Amino acid sequence: MKPAKSHPSPRSATFVLLGALISLVLTSPAHADDCHPAVDPLKSQYIVGYGSLMETTSKHATEPDAGINLPVVVEGFQRAWNTHGVYPTTYLGVTRSESGKMATALYRDFLDDEGALASDGREIDYCRAAVDPSNITMLDGSSVPSTSEIWVYVTKPTSMAAPDPEHPIVQSYVDIFITGCLQLQERVTDPSVDFVELCIQTTDGWSTHWVNDRIYPRRPFHYQPKAFQIDKYLNRLLPEIVSEIRIE
Repeated sequence: MKPAKSHPSPRSATFVLLGALISLVLTSPAHADDCHPAVDPLKSQYIVGYGSLMETTSKHATEPDAGINLPVVVEGFQRAWNTHGVYPTTYLGVTRSESGKMATALYRDFLDDEGALASDGREIDYCRAAVDPSNITMLDGSSVPSTSEIWVYVTKPTSMAAPDPEHPIVQSYVDIFITGCLQLQERVTDPSVDFVELCIQTTDGWSTHWVNDRIYPRRPFHYQPKAFQIDKYLNRLLPEIVSEIRIE
C-alpha cells in the first residue's frame, strides 16, 4: 500500500512562492542598480579604457582575456585627474560632459560565469555608464561596433577630489597612462594624428601637486623604460606644471 501523499501547508507554500519571486527579482535585469546597469548577454560588450587600461600589460594583469586596445576619440565624457584611491594618489576619472571628449582605448570585454562584465570587478570605485556608438570615432580604420553595448566607468561623486599635497599625481601612474597612449599611436592610421598629444590635451586637472616616484613608486610598478618618450611630451605640452614636479 502506498503511503499517503503529504501536501504542503498554505504557510509553507507561501514561503516557497515568496522565495521564487525574490529569486526572479534578483536575477532580473530590472534589478540592476544605477552603478552597474544590466548587460545584454546576446550582444558583444566593449569597454572604453581611459587610464591604466590603455596600457596592455596593466590591463591584462587583471583581465587576461580582454580584447586588443583600439585607438578612439569619445565625445560626451571628460577625463580628468579627479579621483582619490587607496594609495595616497590622485587617479584618472571620467565624468559626463556634453562638450567633453577624450582620446582613449576601446576593447572587447567578456561576461563571467555569472553573467557579469569582467571589468566590474576591477573598477570598484567607478560606475559603469553606457556610451552611444555615435559618440565614438575610430582612429585605426575600423568601424564602430554599433550593434554592441559600449561602456565607460565614470567616477562616483563620493570619490571625486582634485590633486592635493597628500594625494598628488604620481609619475608612475602617468607613465602607465602615456605608455598606453604610445602603444595606441602605433594603430592610428592617419599620419597627421598624434594620439599621445591628444591623450594629454583631452585630460583635465593636471596639477603642480605631482611627484616623480619612478624609482620608488607609490604604486607597485617597475621602473619606466619609456621615460624619455613620456617626458618629451610632458615637457612640451605641460612645461609650467612639469617644472614644479618634486622628486620622491
